[in-house]
Amino acid sequence: MLGEAVDVLSGSPARLEQTRALIELAGAFRRAGRRAEAQTALRAGLDQASRSGARRLADRAREELRAAGGRPRRERTSGPDALTASERRVARMAAEGLTNRQIAQALLVTVKTVEMHLAHAYANLDIHGREEELGDLLPVESSRRSAGSGSPDG
Repeated sequence: MLGEAVDVLSGSPARLEQTRALIELAGAFRRAGRRAEAQTALRAGLDQASRSGARRLADRAREELRAAGGRPRRERTSGPDALTASERRVARMAAEGLTNRQIAQALLVTVKTVEMHLAHAYANLDIHGREEELGDLLPVESSRRSAGSGSPDG
């Protein structure tokens, strides 16, 4: 019945009730030993509760997620708030127009690390491009951090 409630409410404007039903369904999955399904549903429920400002529902989802063996790293699972600090920093620098090599040099990491952070940022932001889409989703800071300062040798 909970699965049916989630399905019926997913197309309705009653987002809070749909979130509540999703979290309850996930709890039922956990109690039935279906931990992977529970964790997936709980992450979605936590994200929805957080977006709607439903603190008690978010707290409930977080408790259930821990009970299901999950470790909630952050409340949001998509969008700019889902980015880690490193992903956000790299994405911002890319939005400013820096190349992967320039970003790597500025942050003292490998180009592969920059590529990994950008790939995760693209997935969380649900985008495929770099400059125009990143720039739209992440405001560019007014002053660039030291990233080679125009010197070709960095």
